[in-house]
Amino acid sequence: MSATSKPDVVVVTGASGGVGRAIAHAFAKRGAHVGLLARGEAGLTDAAREVEGLGGQALAIPTDVSDHGQVEAAAIAVEERFGEIDVWINDAMSTVFARFVDTEPEEFKRATEVTYLGAVYGTMVALRRMTARNRGKIVQVGSALAYRAIPLQAAYCGAKFGIRGFTDSIRAELRHDKSNVQITMVQLPGINTTQFSWCRSKLPNHPMPVPPIYQPEIPAEAVYWAAHHRRRELWVGYSAVQAILGSRLAPGALGDWYLARNGISGQQVKDMPVDGERRGNLFEPIETDAATHGIFDTQAKTLSPQLWATTHRSLVAGAIAGLALAARGAAARLWR
Repeated sequence: MSATSKPDVVVVTGASGGVGRAIAHAFAKRGAHVGLLARGEAGLTDAAREVEGLGGQALAIPTDVSDHGQVEAAAIAVEERFGEIDVWINDAMSTVFARFVDTEPEEFKRATEVTYLGAVYGTMVALRRMTARNRGKIVQVGSALAYRAIPLQAAYCGAKFGIRGFTDSIRAELRHDKSNVQITMVQLPGINTTQFSWCRSKLPNHPMPVPPIYQPEIPAEAVYWAAHHRRRELWVGYSAVQAILGSRLAPGALGDWYLARNGISGQQVKDMPVDGERRGNLFEPIETDAATHGIFDTQAKTLSPQLWATTHRSLVAGAIAGLALAARGAAARLWR
């Protein structure tokens, strides 16, 4: 954003911790006005303080995104405070780490309402404003798990598949209407967030993201980039690319076999047993320990060469063309 341009007005759901909080930071560094939506008031208050400390303006609005009325009220509050919404980012999620047969109906329902319907309601509220103005950008924070589901996360994977499906449908409608409103989905790898300390878990050991693990600032910058560029989807991290392409190219049975062998133990910290079932934040927010990073700082990557390459395609293409020309010239000299 230049000194003379209007600041972005942005709404971020799930902004009290993890990737959502990091996204709010990324926009704040560019002077944005940010509406912060989540259930946990303490985390929202801290996130708002951080946004303003980084140079943005913040409005914290305690919101349960599974309630359309609350999402609509939040949008009204943001526009009354900051003006028309330019970017809406659906990041809120909730989950239960458990085998499907150990998951209760109300648990599966709640995880689906927050993760899937939260994105649906956020998109509805944003689109009704943006299509009327014929401008705006919606970013769905997705996952490689929207392409390749894994064990212990049936509710979360189902929601991410669903978000990808309804986003594709909306994208076609917008194109039919020749609308200037854009919608994109950013597919993430395993991220070091508070999700793994907050989530409801029925596992014997502490849950963890599927390695390799990335710090939340990496997807946050990807979301910021996606909000300002035309891209149908943006894949973050080599492991996400591998999972998505693998789901397209390899037989499904091969992935099932691999995940049956490695997917359950690979999502648990080997030497960190949990004493009994952990209730987590599925139905009520956890007000303590709201933060951007989770407990895996020592394992988490701070850079993604793959993301840099995919957001700098012209430079990469130019470099490849230059190398090809150099190689051709070297070969010509060699065979003189």
